[in-house]
Amino acid sequence: MVEPVDRPSAGQRLGAPDSFGISTLEPGQRPPAMTPGRQVSIRVQMLDDTQEVFEVSQRSLGKALFDLVCAHLNLVEGDYFGLEYQDHRKMTVWLDLLKPTLKQIRRPKNTILRFVVKFFPPDHTQLLEELTRYLFALQIKHDLASGRLTCNDSTAALLVSHIVQSEMGDFDEVQSWQHLLHNKYIPDQDALRDKITENHRKHVGQTPAESDYQLLEIARRLEMYGVRLHPAKDREGTKLSLAVAHTGVLVLQGHTKINAFNWSKIRKLSFKRKRFLIKLRPDLNQSAHHDTLEFVMASRDCCKIFWKICVEYHAFFRLFEEPKPKPKPVLFTRGSSFRFSGRTQKQVIDYVKDSEFKKVPFERKHSKIQSSFYPQPSLPRSQVPKESAMSVDQSDSRLGRRGESTKGGQEEPGSAASPAAGRPNGFQDGPVPGAVESRGQRSNPARPQHAEHLNTGVLSGSPSLPDSPAAGGPVLVNGSGQSAPLGLGQSPEDQQPSPLTSPLLTDAGYVRTDDEDEARRKFPTDKAYFIAKELLTTERTFLKDLEVITVSFPSLVGKDEALPESLRSLVSASYDPVHSFHLAFLKEVEQRLALWEGRSNAHIKGDYQRIGDLMLKNIQGLKQLTVHLQRHSEVLLEVERSCRTSRRLEGLCRDFEQQKVCYLPLNIFLLRPLHRLLHYKLILERLCKHYPPTHEDFRDSRAALADVSEMVVQLHGTMIKMENFQKLLELKKDLTGIDNLAVPGREFIRLGCLSKLSGKGLQQRMFFLFSDCLVYTSRGMTPANQFKVHGQLPLYDMTIRESEAEWGVPHSFTLFGQRQSLVVAASSSSEMEKWVEDIRMAIDLAEQSSGPSTDLLSSSLTDSKSPEEGGLEQESEEELSASRTSLERQAPHRGNTTVHVCWHRNTSVSMVDFSVAVENQLSGNLLRKFKNSNGWQKLWVVFTNFSLFFYKSHQDDYPLASLPLLGYSVTVPSESENIHKDYVFKLHFKSHVYYFRSESEYTFERWMEVIRSATCSSSRAVPHSRKDPHPY
Repeated sequence: MVEPVDRPSAGQRLGAPDSFGISTLEPGQRPPAMTPGRQVSIRVQMLDDTQEVFEVSQRSLGKALFDLVCAHLNLVEGDYFGLEYQDHRKMTVWLDLLKPTLKQIRRPKNTILRFVVKFFPPDHTQLLEELTRYLFALQIKHDLASGRLTCNDSTAALLVSHIVQSEMGDFDEVQSWQHLLHNKYIPDQDALRDKITENHRKHVGQTPAESDYQLLEIARRLEMYGVRLHPAKDREGTKLSLAVAHTGVLVLQGHTKINAFNWSKIRKLSFKRKRFLIKLRPDLNQSAHHDTLEFVMASRDCCKIFWKICVEYHAFFRLFEEPKPKPKPVLFTRGSSFRFSGRTQKQVIDYVKDSEFKKVPFERKHSKIQSSFYPQPSLPRSQVPKESAMSVDQSDSRLGRRGESTKGGQEEPGSAASPAAGRPNGFQDGPVPGAVESRGQRSNPARPQHAEHLNTGVLSGSPSLPDSPAAGGPVLVNGSGQSAPLGLGQSPEDQQPSPLTSPLLTDAGYVRTDDEDEARRKFPTDKAYFIAKELLTTERTFLKDLEVITVSFPSLVGKDEALPESLRSLVSASYDPVHSFHLAFLKEVEQRLALWEGRSNAHIKGDYQRIGDLMLKNIQGLKQLTVHLQRHSEVLLEVERSCRTSRRLEGLCRDFEQQKVCYLPLNIFLLRPLHRLLHYKLILERLCKHYPPTHEDFRDSRAALADVSEMVVQLHGTMIKMENFQKLLELKKDLTGIDNLAVPGREFIRLGCLSKLSGKGLQQRMFFLFSDCLVYTSRGMTPANQFKVHGQLPLYDMTIRESEAEWGVPHSFTLFGQRQSLVVAASSSSEMEKWVEDIRMAIDLAEQSSGPSTDLLSSSLTDSKSPEEGGLEQESEEELSASRTSLERQAPHRGNTTVHVCWHRNTSVSMVDFSVAVENQLSGNLLRKFKNSNGWQKLWVVFTNFSLFFYKSHQDDYPLASLPLLGYSVTVPSESENIHKDYVFKLHFKSHVYYFRSESEYTFERWMEVIRSATCSSSRAVPHSRKDPHPY
C-alpha cells in the first residue's frame, strides 16, 4: 500500500511562515457561509418605457438580475431578450450573465439598463407566446421611431396602422386623427397620415394580438429587421457597417446590404487590436489569400463588443444546446474565455412546447383594449380551489336536455340508480331493451367557480373539463368553434387550443368506483361473449355516426336553398335505408346480449349464447342494400362537386363541421357504411378463430364471414379510391396556396414534419408526399391555422441521397429535383427510414407514369417565386402590403386535425396508417384513473382517426373531449406505479400520463392492439394498384 506523501502548500512554497491552526470554532462546527452582501438597487427600463427597480446582491451575477426581470414580466421565452447599458466609455454593451453585475456596472445609481430584444428570429411564428410577440412588437415600434428600421413609405404607413389598431382599436375618424397628432411613430409621420388612416380602416375587428402578428409578419421581411450597425472600414478605407443576424455576418453601406457571410461559410471570427477578421472556409473558385477578410473598427473595444455578439448569435441560432465552459488552463491563458450563456433557440422552443403553462392576462400599457394573456406555470392541484365532488353546473343546458345527469347531479355507488352497481370493475351493466334514462331531471346548480375554470370548451360552464395544462385550454372536438364565450381579457388565440391538449376530466359529477362497490353478480367469461359485446359497442357508435348524415346534416344544412334538391334526394335515398336497417339490427343485438348475460332463464338452456346466427341474418340483409352502399361514393363526389359550384353550400358544410356533433370531417361520415363492412369481417374472423369446428355457432359464423368477405371484395376498389379522394379533400382544407389538390391520378402517400436546412438554419416544415410531387409548407398563425405552401418538388427525375456526414445534421438527406435541391432532417432514424422509403417508392411510380406532373401551386404563389430563389422564400418590400393575410376571409379554426397533431408531435403518418386506422376502430366503457387519487372515472370511449374521444355515456351525441394519440406510447404500468388493478394500460407522452382500465382480458388486449396501431406506424407498402382510373 502506498503511503500518502505530504505535499507543501502554496504558502510554504513561497516561504510564508507556518500556521499553527488555531481556531475559535468548537469541534464539529463549520465556518459560517459567506453572507450574500448588501442589496443594491438597479433601474431597468422596459420596452413599454416604464422603469422598474430591482434589488440584487452586490456579489450576484448578471443572470440573477436578468431572471428577476423575466420573473417580473412572467416571461417564458426570455432568452430572446437581453439587458443593455452604456459603460464608462459611453459604449453600448450587453450585460454579461456570467459576471457579477457590479463589476460591469461601475455606478449603479447613475445607470439605467434597457430590457430589449437581443436575438431576432427569422420567423415570428417561432415565438410561441403572445407576450413574447407583444414585446417584439414594442421593439419594432421603438426601431421605427428611432429610424433604425428603415423602409419605404407604403410599408411604414402599413406598419404604423397596425400599431394604431393595437393601441386604440377599430378606426374612428376623430379619435384616430387625434391619436396620430399626439403620438409619433415614424420621423416623417405627418406626410404619411392619410396613408396610415386609409390602412387603419381595413383592420376592423382585428385584436391587439392579431395586430402584433401582422406587424411582425411585415417587419421580418425588411432588410433592416433586427440589424444593429457597428461602424467599420475596409482595407481601402471605405466607410461600411458590420452587423450580425441569424444567417451570419452582414456588411452594409449606409442602410443597404452589400455582402453577407453565412455561418456555414465562416471558419473563424477573431480580432486583433482594431482589426476584425473573418476567416472563410476554402473555396475552390477562389485563391487562398482571399479566405480572410479584414475590417478596421474604431477601437479594440469596438471589435470585442461586435465579436461577442457574433459568438452569441451563432450559438443561439446554430447550436442545439448551450456550449460547455472551457477547462481553465493550468499556466497560461490564450484568447478570450467568453462564451454564450443561456438556452439556444432550439432549447427554448422545446422547453415551451414541453412545459405546462396557463395563460393569464397581461397589461398592454399603450393599448385601450386589454385582451392579452401571459403564460404562468400551472398551480399544483392542492392550490386550485376545489369544486364539490358531485356538482354539475346548471348553465350546461345541453346536459339537462340529454338527460345524463341524475337527480342532484349525484349517483351513489352501489345504489339501485347507479348503472355501475353490481358489475366487476365498476362497469355499466349490459343493454336492457327498452330502458331509458330520465330526461326531465335537471342538475343542481354548482358552487361558484374560480375564474380559471370558467372556459371549459365544448362543455360550457361544466366543471368536468378544466383548462388543460398542455396548451392553456380544453380540447375542442374537430376544432369546433362552439366553446364558451370569451371571458374577460381573453383573445381569440386563447379560444383556439393546441391539439396537444388532453382530457383532464375531473371527478366532479362522476361516479367513483371503489373496491367495496364492485360487482356481486357474475357475468359470462367466454371470449365469444366479449366479441359479441364488441359488436354491440361498435354498432352503437356506428349508428351515432350514421345519424350525423341522416339526422344532423339534414336538420342544419338540408333546409337551406343552397343545397340542391338532387343532392338532398341522393343523400336521403342512399343513407336512410341503411340507417333503418342498422337500427333494427342494433335492437336485436341488445336483446341477444341481455339474454346472454342471464337476465332471463334462456341462458340456462344455452340457446342465446351465440351471435353468429344474428350476424348471418344481418349480412344477408345487407346484401340487399348493396345498391345503396355503392351510391355512397357518388354522394361523396356530388357533395364535392356541389361545394365547388356553390360558395354558399361550401360555407354551410364548413359551418356544419364546426358543430360538436360532427367530431370528424364530414366526408369520413359519408364513408362509414363501407368501413363498417370491414369491421364485421374482422369480428367474424376472430369469432371463427375462437370457435372449435364442432361449436353450434361455428357454421353460422363461417357462412356470415364468407358473405361479408364477398361484399368487401366487391366494394374494395371503390372503397380504396374514395378513401384517397376523401384524404385529398381533407388536406385541401389544411393547405393554402394550392389551386386543385384532388385531381385524377394523384394519390396521397405520407405527411409529416421535417426540418428544412437553409441559410436560416434548420426550420420546421410540414411536408406532403403525393404520387407526383412533394410539397413543403409552414404553419400559419391565422384563425384558420392553415399551412402556407412554400414550394413543391416534382418527383419525376428526382434523386435522394443520405447526407448526414456531409452537413453534420443528424438524420438528414438531400432531395435533388429538376429545378432545386432540398436538405431535410427527420426527428429520428426511424422517421428518416420511413420518409426515404416512401419517397423512393413514389419516385419509382412517377417514373412509370407518363411524365412530369402539372404544377400544383396556385398561380399567385408560383409567379412570385422563381426557381432560382428556391429555398430563400423571400418577398420584395413592395409586395408586403399585398401579401397581408386576410383574417376576415379565412376558414374557421382547424386546430386538432391529423396535420396539426403531426406538426406539434413532430411525427408523420402515411396513407397505409390511415387505412389501418379505418379497420382498427373500437368503442366501449373504460375507467380512467384520477390524477391525484385512487378513484376511477367511468367513460364511454371511442377510438377512431388516431384519437380517443370521451363521452359520459354511449347515448351522448358529441364527445366531451379528445386525446390525439400520435406520438404517445402505450404500456402496462410497472410495480412502482402502485396501480393494483387488473387490465390497466398506460398512455404516456412526455409529461402526460393517463391510466385506463378495461373490464376483461379480451377488451384489454383489444384496446392495446388498436392504440398501438395509432402510436406505431405500419409498414409501408403500395396502397393499391395505380393503374386503376379514378372516378373523379
